[in-house]
Amino acid sequence: MTAYSEYEHFTKYGSMNIAPEISVVILCYGAGDRVYSFVDRVSEILDRFVPSWEMVLVGNYFDGARDKTSDIVEGIAAKRENIHAVVLPKKGMMGWDARSGLEKARGKYVCLIDGDEQMPYRDIVRVYRKIKKDEFDLVKTYRAVRQDGIKRIVISQVYNFLFMVLFPGISSRDINSKPKIFRKEVFERMDLKSDDWFLDAEIMIKARKLKLKIGMVPSKFYKCDYRGSFVKLGTIFEFLGNMLRARLSEFVN
Repeated sequence: MTAYSEYEHFTKYGSMNIAPEISVVILCYGAGDRVYSFVDRVSEILDRFVPSWEMVLVGNYFDGARDKTSDIVEGIAAKRENIHAVVLPKKGMMGWDARSGLEKARGKYVCLIDGDEQMPYRDIVRVYRKIKKDEFDLVKTYRAVRQDGIKRIVISQVYNFLFMVLFPGISSRDINSKPKIFRKEVFERMDLKSDDWFLDAEIMIKARKLKLKIGMVPSKFYKCDYRGSFVKLGTIFEFLGNMLRARLSEFVN
């Protein structure tokens, strides 16, 4: 590198010994070739609006069923020193994937988003700006417009209603919506444990317990045309069971 390019690289990405401004953790399971375009768009918008950043691509896989997503995220990370891959045999579902990626994040702010293109990549900058401007501990989106079908919308509304009944006082809505962004020290205080689809709810339960200052921005949620929903009937009962256990544990602890 020339002296100029070294300086340019440092100001844009930071050094490996200095925490970047933001770490974006992207859950890529099952996304396949779509990871390429999603990463390109996220990189472009971070370059424009964030002083320094890193990306953590989570491409965990089930033993005996490693799909090309794992190879794709490893290939992308091999070419970009501020993009990292987490590729491990899965020991859980979304929660385990998210935690395995979040644990690698070094940024002052840590952002979590799904990589299936249902959640707009531009929202990463929107939640980042809000947490910076208004000095929140956590900022998340809520899906003001949804295109994922009436069944999913009804399930989500019932789930969110029950959540608010069981956990009153949370100044938020649409518990499962992403991206979510935290201050790094706030994320560490949460000490997340969920290995399954309950992770988003656990984040908000811990936010309530820690009395965090929470902000929200409206978003549009797109339909996923290339695969069916990962949320099945059994997942709904899993959600409900986890909510009840979490509420009861508050009285025990």
